[in-house]
Amino acid sequence: MTRNQLVQHIRNKQSYLCVGLDSDITRIPKHLLSYVDPVFEFNRRIIDATKDYCVAYKINTAFYEALGLMGWEALEKTVDYIPSTHFTIADAKRGDIGNTSAQYAKAFFETLNCDAITVAPYMGEDSIRPFLEYENKWTIVLGLTSNAGAKDFELQPAGDELLYEKVLSTVSRWGTTENMMFVVGATRTSQFRKIRALTPGHFYLVPGVGTQGGSLKEVSESAMTADCGILVNVSRDIIFSSDTEDFVQSAADKAARYQQEMAPFIP
Repeated sequence: MTRNQLVQHIRNKQSYLCVGLDSDITRIPKHLLSYVDPVFEFNRRIIDATKDYCVAYKINTAFYEALGLMGWEALEKTVDYIPSTHFTIADAKRGDIGNTSAQYAKAFFETLNCDAITVAPYMGEDSIRPFLEYENKWTIVLGLTSNAGAKDFELQPAGDELLYEKVLSTVSRWGTTENMMFVVGATRTSQFRKIRALTPGHFYLVPGVGTQGGSLKEVSESAMTADCGILVNVSRDIIFSSDTEDFVQSAADKAARYQQEMAPFIP
C-alpha cells in the first residue's frame, strides 16, 4: 500500500485506528475453543466487527508462533481475511544480518503479503536494508517504546543526544517517508514534539492507548501532521473488551468509539 492510499483511507474512514490482533488463545471467549481453529475464528469475528472503524490491523506474531503449526496457519488465514483496503502490519520485530533479514522480508512481504513489518534497529543499516528494497511495503522501526526497559538503552545518552534520538535521525536517512515508519509509544507524549522535529514527514505507529493508559488526545495533538501521519494501535481494549458471547458487539462498540474520538483531529 502506498502512502497516498493509506492517507486516503484515513480520510475516507475519518479514522487512524489500528486494531491489534494480539489474539492470546488463553483469553479468547471459551465458547470458541470448540472450533477447529479458535484463534482464526476469533480474529474473523473481530475483523468483521471492527473493519468499518479502523484503517489497519497489527498482528502480533508471537501469539501465533507460540502455537506452532496451528498458530502459523491461523496467522496466514488472518492475513488473507483482512480486507485489501486495510493496512496489514506484521508485528514481528525482526532484524538480523543481511541475508537473514532478506528471508524475513520474503516471509512477511511475499509469502504472507503483509504491507508492513516492525523491525529492531540495533544491528544497523544492513539488517534493515533488505526490508526497504520492496516496493509499496513499509518498514516500521522501533523508535521510542513505552515499556519500562526503555530507560536501559533508548533513554541513555549517546554523545550529545539520547540513543533513541540518534536512532531516529540516523535511520530516517536510510528510507523515505514513503516506506518507513517509527514505533513511538503513546505514553511518551512529552517527547512527541521533539520526535516530530527529528522526523517531520514520517508516519508513526503508536501503541499504548487504552489498556496501557496512553492518551489519544495528547498523541493526536502532539504528533498529527497535515496528512495525519499517525496510526494509533489499540489491542486489548478492543479485542478483549468482553470474554462472553457478546464480544463481537463489544469490540464493534469500542472501535466505533475510538473512531468517533479520532475524527475531529483529522486534517
